[in-house]
Amino acid sequence: MKKRLLLAAAITASLGFTSPVLAEQDTFEMWPAAQYNASIPTSQDVLGYELGERITSHADTLKYYYALQAAAPDNIRVVEFGETWEGRKLIYAVIGSIENLANLEQFAKNMNRLADPRTTSASEANKLITSLPSSVWLEHGVHGNEISSTDASMVTAYHLLAATNQPMVKKILDNTLVFIDPMQNPDGRMRFINQYYATVGMEHSTDRLSAEHNEPWPRGRSNHYLFDMNRDWLAITQPETKARIRVINKYKPTVVIDLHEMGGDSSYFFVPAAQPINPHMQKEQLENNVTIGKNNAKYFDQFGFSYYTREVFDAFYPGYGDSWPTFYGASAATYEVASARGEQFEKLDGSILQYRDTVQRHFVASMATAETTAEHREKILSDFYLYQQKAIDAGKDDDERTFILPNVRDRAATHRLATLMAEHGVEVKQASESFRACGERYKAGAFIIDTAQPRGLFAKTTFTQQVDMDKTFVAEQERRRANKLRDQIYDVTGWSLPLMFNVDTESCDDAVKVEGKMITADMPLQSELVNADAKVAYLVPWGDMSAGRFLTAALRAGIRVKSADQAFKMESGSYPAGTLIVEVAQNGKNLAEQISQIATETGARVVGVDTSWVVEGPSFGSENTAGMSAPKIAMAWDEPTSSLSAGSLRFVIERQFNYPVTAIRAGNMSWANLSDYQVIILPSGNYARHLGAGGAENLKDWVSKGGVLITIANATQWAASENVGLLDVKREYALKDEDVTAQGDGDVVEGTTIENRQGFLNAIENEQELPDYVAGILTRVEVDQEHWLTAGVNPEVVAMVTGNDIYSPIKLESGKNVAWFKGQEEVVASGYIWDEFKTQSAYKPFLIHQPMGRGMVIAYTQEPTVRAYLDGLNVMFMNSIFRASAHAYPLR
Repeated sequence: MKKRLLLAAAITASLGFTSPVLAEQDTFEMWPAAQYNASIPTSQDVLGYELGERITSHADTLKYYYALQAAAPDNIRVVEFGETWEGRKLIYAVIGSIENLANLEQFAKNMNRLADPRTTSASEANKLITSLPSSVWLEHGVHGNEISSTDASMVTAYHLLAATNQPMVKKILDNTLVFIDPMQNPDGRMRFINQYYATVGMEHSTDRLSAEHNEPWPRGRSNHYLFDMNRDWLAITQPETKARIRVINKYKPTVVIDLHEMGGDSSYFFVPAAQPINPHMQKEQLENNVTIGKNNAKYFDQFGFSYYTREVFDAFYPGYGDSWPTFYGASAATYEVASARGEQFEKLDGSILQYRDTVQRHFVASMATAETTAEHREKILSDFYLYQQKAIDAGKDDDERTFILPNVRDRAATHRLATLMAEHGVEVKQASESFRACGERYKAGAFIIDTAQPRGLFAKTTFTQQVDMDKTFVAEQERRRANKLRDQIYDVTGWSLPLMFNVDTESCDDAVKVEGKMITADMPLQSELVNADAKVAYLVPWGDMSAGRFLTAALRAGIRVKSADQAFKMESGSYPAGTLIVEVAQNGKNLAEQISQIATETGARVVGVDTSWVVEGPSFGSENTAGMSAPKIAMAWDEPTSSLSAGSLRFVIERQFNYPVTAIRAGNMSWANLSDYQVIILPSGNYARHLGAGGAENLKDWVSKGGVLITIANATQWAASENVGLLDVKREYALKDEDVTAQGDGDVVEGTTIENRQGFLNAIENEQELPDYVAGILTRVEVDQEHWLTAGVNPEVVAMVTGNDIYSPIKLESGKNVAWFKGQEEVVASGYIWDEFKTQSAYKPFLIHQPMGRGMVIAYTQEPTVRAYLDGLNVMFMNSIFRASAHAYPLR
């Protein structure tokens, strides 16, 4: 036996780079005095370098894990479980004793038995708890530029398989299954690695200003569609998240750790988490996290590592990678290490942070956590079973025991929400007959969620309109604001899925007895095609995304489509504004076959008619029935756009609307010929420097000739600035209660009286300040039902407000306020907002339409596609693209 986990004194010469700092050192041990089995290959054997010496690529990570499996097939199993948008494989590894690994499939079955006290009695559960191993899931690198955790995962795997003189390793293998998800975001990681090594010179720089340590847009944090996947566990929009949740739902690991990086001048963070804590988490989970934290601290003290707890990184939002698992009963946490953002980095105190140091800290924390999971095996499993019982009991006692989705309005969004909950692991029943519940009658097809189930607390926290933060925490934030200090709210405080999806949901305080079946996540939305061989036209009622996807599919297939600006009635029924009209005479001979295929693919409701006679409203040939074209859409890309804004916009259009987008580097818009595009979207960003006066004039000229310009959030701020003049609205400063600023000219001003501390705070305020920043709340938005932009849109929708942008309404002489925030007593739908912001935002615009020449500007004051989970705004956003381009009059 010999020590194998060493780092070389200098970077391998064949790499072409040198490190003067490492050259001064002899050897480095990840776990001092550990002895290793020579039959288990090191990374030096497989990859040609020691872990922590270089940032490992996706391909080499897979190569090393498969080498470990080949060397120790009885103790490690590597499984491919999905792939990224860019085609990179996702893997996880399971490490355990020969017996535990051989029984892996039975372990999964038994964990699912333990997860349901309705079918597993306490005595049966005790037998399982006595015999089952505990399990820990270590997830690494959800942010691709947080690089050390992936290399740490390989150190952990090697140590567990090869260490021969470490009692803790045997304890872990005998009592625990260790699941290692080594790379949650391969696309983002490779983006970071490629740009990092492309900037390295003759030696690695420690300078924080060097190109090595300053990533270009869009940085490696996000995945291919530029999503922060650590916020995607609620909406499950990305393939990486979907695949991961399927696996975790199968095994239900009892401890889940999400390993991250933070600023290089920090140290290390682990549990307990900061306030606020989601109130639906159970005390046993929080107690287990304290136990985990204490054992981590023991080893960090032994290694001489600094750390901290509780101060940041809360556990309130249920869509984090460390909070989502708590809602099936796991004890879960985030770990953060100071990042070298490369191979070495000089901290403000002058010390040099080596990449291997960050790898080692994650490795030590992972081993300490695995040891805790093993030592407290029975308690952790018992607490897991207890969580399920508590969830069921809480549902039985809740005034909102049952959530009912009537499934009458917006079938597509209702179906999306129901299947999403099933994807999360929530039991969702679809009624096969009509029924009564709490005095109301519901039709067959309604979806029912009884919260008296193991995932009941997850249903509760995602369906309830308001989840309150700890009162003490809220009071502290108000105190900080009063003293001109920044608040400590980390992320959004409102996330009710029915609100965000604009889905009608009702609750009942009792269980609902009705025949039906449990749905699955892959249940298709059933289409409805009436009169498939219509003689005159096919009508698609507008108002949900099945109709929206029907439109994009039809346009891409070359089908000629019209859309009614107003509602109309025929003998066959009533049709809402926006209804699509596909006339038989205006299309090809195979139209009926095309319509049937598209309806099936999209789940749309299509009604064939044999007459064009309209008894009320616009006729098919009316000027109020616009011809729809297939617009060519361009979107600003690269600097200065917000990558999150650009990514979510592009994803929603391409993957939810199923329509292509051309991404144009924003700077090119200042000079490029834009005449090929009918719609241009400016994601949130500060365009002043990148577009300048020339870019503003180029866009004005394009709009005036018939283009549709859509501005999002900060892009609206740029469009409304005086030197741009694309939009006739103004951003507002914060309201002020009183002004005690001294008046006068020159060196001496008039005297004032300050009577109390509040007066002093008022006196030191800037004369003009923006409203205080809002972390993220759901707000109610009222819609102008007379405007063609709102065809098919509910009279009230929900938008997310983040930041501090408030705009004055546009004057009628310039345009229309198409949608605006409701009055101050109604505006908050979910979340916590400062009273001053609530007062000032009331009746201020969310969506603005301003004609300009033959085209128009459509401005959103907030993000309509944030995180791709505001499905309730999708019809409005589709109108902004497709109906707007039909209402422009470009020069031909």
